Amino acid sequence: MTWRLFHRWLGLVAGAVALILGITGVILALDPVSSTWQAVPATADLPVATLAQRVTATVSGVEQIRRLPSGDIVAYSFNGNQAQASLIDPADGHVLGAYEASALFRWVKNLHRSFLLDDPGRLTAAGIAFMMLLLSVSGLVLTARRLGGWRRLAARVRGSLLQRIHVVTGRIVVAVLLLSSITALYMSAVTFSLIPADADNEPDVVSAASTQPDLRAEQLPLLRELHVGDLRKLNFPAADDPEDTWKVGMAQGAGWVDRRSGQTLAWEPTPTPQRLYEWVMLLHTGEGAWVWAVVLGLLGASIPLFWVTGSLLWWHERRLKPRITDNAVLSQADTLIFVASESGATWGFAQALHQALTHNGHRVHAGSLENFQTSAATRRIFVLAATYGDGQAPAHAAAALQRIAHQPAGAAPVAVLGFGDRQFAAFCAYAEAIDQALRDRGWPQLLPMDKIHQQSAQAFARWGTALSQALHEPVTLDYVPRLPETTVLTLISRQHFPGATGEPSIILRFQWPAQSQWDRLMRRGLSRFDAGDLIGIVPPDSPVPRYYSLASGWRDGFVEICVRKIANGLCSAYLHTLQPGDRVPAFIRANPEFTLGGTRKPAVLIGAGTGVAPLAGFIRRNLRHAPMHLFYGIRDPAKDYCFGQEIQEWLKDRRLSSLQATFSRVPDGGGYVQDALRRDTARVRELMSKGALVRVCGGRPMSKGVTQVLDEILAPLHLSVAHLKAKGRYAEDIF
Repeated sequence: MTWRLFHRWLGLVAGAVALILGITGVILALDPVSSTWQAVPATADLPVATLAQRVTATVSGVEQIRRLPSGDIVAYSFNGNQAQASLIDPADGHVLGAYEASALFRWVKNLHRSFLLDDPGRLTAAGIAFMMLLLSVSGLVLTARRLGGWRRLAARVRGSLLQRIHVVTGRIVVAVLLLSSITALYMSAVTFSLIPADADNEPDVVSAASTQPDLRAEQLPLLRELHVGDLRKLNFPAADDPEDTWKVGMAQGAGWVDRRSGQTLAWEPTPTPQRLYEWVMLLHTGEGAWVWAVVLGLLGASIPLFWVTGSLLWWHERRLKPRITDNAVLSQADTLIFVASESGATWGFAQALHQALTHNGHRVHAGSLENFQTSAATRRIFVLAATYGDGQAPAHAAAALQRIAHQPAGAAPVAVLGFGDRQFAAFCAYAEAIDQALRDRGWPQLLPMDKIHQQSAQAFARWGTALSQALHEPVTLDYVPRLPETTVLTLISRQHFPGATGEPSIILRFQWPAQSQWDRLMRRGLSRFDAGDLIGIVPPDSPVPRYYSLASGWRDGFVEICVRKIANGLCSAYLHTLQPGDRVPAFIRANPEFTLGGTRKPAVLIGAGTGVAPLAGFIRRNLRHAPMHLFYGIRDPAKDYCFGQEIQEWLKDRRLSSLQATFSRVPDGGGYVQDALRRDTARVRELMSKGALVRVCGGRPMSKGVTQVLDEILAPLHLSVAHLKAKGRYAEDIF
């Protein structure tokens, strides 16, 4: 079982029970805080003898004095046959009232420790603590894998809102969860006598027989030397046992005193097991350290948060993974499809491929990549592999690469199709590793390896065309992505730009329908979004959405995009027909690797044509005037200068620090955006040396030119675009 499956099922199974431990732990953390604030403590340097003298003067028949972790002093005595506990004011010894622990906290403590089931409940709680320990360890391993190694545990978290909440909170509180589970296990071991918590034997001491009367507490030298600040408890000698002694328990140790002579009969330093147990108790409960109790209470709430976010992630993954019908047995199948998918989305493509080949009369088997094997019936193999994190394998396929590397090559040709996101430095790196391992082992190639960016249905269809040619049969890949719930947007304004080459552009602004926090968390409809995120729009008569970079964030109060009309472009043509008042269904797709958030670092923004849209959104929200420098490539300023008026206003109010615009279709226009970068080499180099972030948006040829020029500019700094991507400083939104 892989780490991810282990973590997932452990969390789902133990999580529901752990919710009780988490919630009760939060409630119990309030007890030390409230007790400390309400306590009437003694001064730390008050002699124990003085305290005992004051108590005996006001409480008859006192047998024991305890100093609670909160600092309160409690005297235990008998009034006839009736036991009583009195809360004492140590300043003068008078009784403040009867002492009784909170019934609510006592009930919650029993629920927390034993589920109200005594020893069986304590064993169950210990088992849950052990599961939480394993859950924390597996969570650390998965976080390290996701972020690219143990050294990158503090790196920026990428992914959906749920993933970020789950990983970020886990990264913050995992140390406390580890501490809580370890200390709980230790205390359970002490409860069941698996680990000692105190000395094995007390000294055999008795008061000497004598006709002398008992001494009072203030007459005992040891009690005069000891201070209440270190007191745990003081036991008075029993009136009906002439050999009984005084016994005082302190933080430093325990002492026994002769009741008649006042001689110290024995002193035993606190044994190491007892000191360790007291430390473990403090770390686990916060008793005696209310500030730590507050920390424990706040972080204890993470257990329900972990369980809820983890369960929602699991539910989303299950929803994305389709059921494949007519799946042939591997030993009888002529076509094998092996899938490696972190979130389950890649299985949708596998399902479409399975249906197309089954329709053509092939016997097709689809399975997970970790089960890679062939049979005598195998005639062709497909590997659909997604890349996780920094070039990692999806969790379930962690051992697949090693399995392939040690398996002898067969005669069946293999085609590898990679799925990933170009925002990551290691785009489709795992699929590349699979393809290389197959080539190294000598497997024949059915098709050259191809890559799918952001689960593009169009790219998958193009790959299907190439597959048809390779198989010499028509393969129709009817892939329909599972779309999230859409929200209807109403167009409130549009700006038209005719374009320099007959390809007009428009800026469309839609009204944003506000949603509840729950809808945003569940990713229903149009959730909270930032400039640079993507909006998916489903055009009429097509089930496939088209994605556009957002030029606005939710704080702006509207949804804005910039769209160039593309020849034969179904969605762009549809959007260009819209007029104010028209309505379109849409949904948000997070693009956290590209968005800038609230950073105050310098930013180099590079865009061409409608690619300026998200960059304009970054500048619009730059109300704190972080240094932003825009390099903007346009064909003709009179025809396609999108956001031109706003850009000039942002320059005036310092939301934009500088502008370098080029016009490629006018005389002396400065060429392309990469030419502007080269002319401004000195400033670009200075900004990059100061840790500037880079965001690039536009067409693929432009991005390649920008990469080449930036590599030249950065070479003297011993930097490169690849290096910046690895550090999370460089991101692209390419179309």
